[in-house]
Amino acid sequence: MKRENHTVVSEFVFQGFSSFHEHRFILFVVFLILYLLTLAGNAVIVTIISIDCYLHTPMYFFLCMLSTSETVYTLVIVPRMLSSLVDLSQSISLAGCATQMFFFITLAINNCFLLTAMGYDRYVAICNPLRYSVIMNKKVCAQLVWGACSLGLLVAIIQISSVFRLPFCDREVAHYFCDIRPVMKLSCADTTVHDIINFIISSVVIVVPMGLVFISYILIISTILKIASAEGRTKAFATCASHLTVVVVHYGCASIAYLKPKSENTRDKDQLISVTYTIFTPLLNPVVYTLRNKEVKDALYRAIAKKPLA
Repeated sequence: MKRENHTVVSEFVFQGFSSFHEHRFILFVVFLILYLLTLAGNAVIVTIISIDCYLHTPMYFFLCMLSTSETVYTLVIVPRMLSSLVDLSQSISLAGCATQMFFFITLAINNCFLLTAMGYDRYVAICNPLRYSVIMNKKVCAQLVWGACSLGLLVAIIQISSVFRLPFCDREVAHYFCDIRPVMKLSCADTTVHDIINFIISSVVIVVPMGLVFISYILIISTILKIASAEGRTKAFATCASHLTVVVVHYGCASIAYLKPKSENTRDKDQLISVTYTIFTPLLNPVVYTLRNKEVKDALYRAIAKKPLA
C-alpha cells in the first residue's frame, strides 16, 4: 500500500502565500525589487573585487565566493517564489523538488562555512598579523572554500536520500519552495527517525560553524582590547563590523528556522522566517559590505572615476 501511495504522488503543489492572497501583488512587487537589488549588489561586489587589485586579499576572496554562492542560492528559490505569487497552485515534479532542495541545502551550508572561514581570516589578521600572509596563502584559502562546498554537498546528499526515500500520500506543500520539514510532512510513513536525523544534522551545521565564529571573536576582542591606542582599537573593530553583522543575522535566522522544536511549527510563522533568510539575508551581504566597508567603497569610487581607454 505504501508503495502504491508513493507512485501515485508524481508531483507536489506549492500552497505558497495563499494566506496572503489579497496582498499578493504588493508582495510580488516588493520581493521582485529586493531580489533585483540582491542580484545587482552581489554582481557589483564580485565585479569590483575581480577588477580592483587592492581587494585581491583573502578576506575579499571569501566575500567574492560568498556573494557568488548567495546569488545562486537566491536563483534556486526566489524565481519560483515570485511565480507562486502569480500562480497560486504551482506544481513541481518530485525530481524538480529534490533538485531544488539539493541546491538549497548545499548552498545554505556552504554559506555557513564560508562565514566561518571569513571569521578565521579576521582572527589571523588581528591576532597573528605578522604571519597572516603565510597562514592565509592561496592554497589555504582554496582549501577552505572547497571544504565549505564539500560539506554542503555531503549533507545535501544525505538529506535528499533520507527525505525522498519516504512514501508520499499528500501533494500540497505548505510552503513556497521544497524545504525539508514541509516535504516530510507529506509522507504517510512515520518520520520520527528522519526528524531526529534532520535535527542532528541541522544542529551540527549551524552550531559548529557558529561556535567557531564565536570563539574567533572572543580571541579577536581580547586581542583588540590589548591595543594601546584608541584609534588602533577602532580600526581593528571596523575591520570586523561588517562580517559580524552578517554573521549575527545569518546564524540567527538559521537557528530560529531549523533548531526550534517541531511542535512550534506554524505555516505563516515558518513562511515569515523563510522570507527573512531567502530574501532579506542575501540582500544584507551586499548592503553591509558596500555601505559600511570603506575599502569596497573606495574601490567603487576608483572604478567609477577611472576613465575609459581612448
